[in-house]
Amino acid sequence: MLRATSRATARPALRRLLLGAAASVAAAGSLTAAPPAAYAQADATGLPSPAARPGNGPDRDHLTVTVRNAGGGADGTFKLYCGPDGGSHPDPGGACAALERDTRSGTDVFAPAPEDGFCTMQYGGPATAHVTGTWAGRPVNAKYDRRDGCQISRWDRLVPLLPDMKATGKG
Repeated sequence: MLRATSRATARPALRRLLLGAAASVAAAGSLTAAPPAAYAQADATGLPSPAARPGNGPDRDHLTVTVRNAGGGADGTFKLYCGPDGGSHPDPGGACAALERDTRSGTDVFAPAPEDGFCTMQYGGPATAHVTGTWAGRPVNAKYDRRDGCQISRWDRLVPLLPDMKATGKG
């Protein structure tokens, strides 16, 4: 009698084990459905690398950076292309690297400083910048200034996309 009871209780456990294994095999099989190139195209941020983003070519990610009142020859309007890096920007490789460093899934590298943040009451000079275009497949229209500590920090985070104001003597 004991033997029949242990078989009866073993069968549901064996059935759950077999069903779980079958589900695991099915799930693993679905992971191989994507071509290996799809996995290779994502970088450490989880976003496609610049070279793998749609529109790599004449329509690839590009930015126009307009800088005013920065001094030291930093003023002007510059074009920037990443992956491959190029354009009229003075440091396209460094600018693209700065953007890539801060580009993470679900975040906006060009987001404004938080409205409710505590900012030091310091003035970083009259420099302004306006960045427009497309980055990581998203439209960009961001303005920068150096009116307080939060804005200075936001600007400095994007150096060398934006000029290093310490190097111009105005930061």
